[in-house]
Amino acid sequence: MAAKRLPDTPELRERWGSFAWTPENEAQAKTVIGRYPPGRQHSAIIPLLDLAQRQIGAETETQGWLPIPVIEFVAAYLDMPYIRAYEVATFYTMFNLAPVGRFHVQVCGTTPCMLRGSDEVLAACYARGMKKGQTTGDGLFTLNEVECLGVCANAPMVQINDDNYEDLSFDSMAAILDALAKGETPKPGPQIERQTSCPEGGPTTLAAMVEENHDYRSEW
Repeated sequence: MAAKRLPDTPELRERWGSFAWTPENEAQAKTVIGRYPPGRQHSAIIPLLDLAQRQIGAETETQGWLPIPVIEFVAAYLDMPYIRAYEVATFYTMFNLAPVGRFHVQVCGTTPCMLRGSDEVLAACYARGMKKGQTTGDGLFTLNEVECLGVCANAPMVQINDDNYEDLSFDSMAAILDALAKGETPKPGPQIERQTSCPEGGPTTLAAMVEENHDYRSEW
């Protein structure tokens, strides 16, 4: 989320002040910390903040977020100053600093996606009542426009929770949103005839290699 000032109210303290790991996440947290040498447990701050956000997501049936008491809990768990955990949480956009919906729709608006039609992707979101920086009234969708998500070859694209949807148009984006609203699971990745980031329509070179390990040497 874009907001960098985290809300801190008595109501939030009452709701999240008693946050603690579930037994499963407690075991996962110890596993994560064990990956680092003694005295370097602070290095686990990113995966543990992510784990905490996911635990809140599971509890609230959303993508999850990080209230201040939860950030404080993770900092204390790692025996590090709260401000250091706060700095990490407010730096990385993977951490939501305010409540989000069940589906966090992050539309890439950087140049490759913009040139390839990200405005149409946003239009499909607007047509379903979504507004940037806001959550829909039914709690399903939170919409944000973000910077490069690293799938430029398959622009335009969006990230929804943990999945990327690529090679989008107004119609394909609308179909994805409608499927999610119905409780369905749309196929992530390219929404056109393309394997990952391979050329659209199939290979344009070494085509015989698709079916077998073809030896081209006699043809050179």
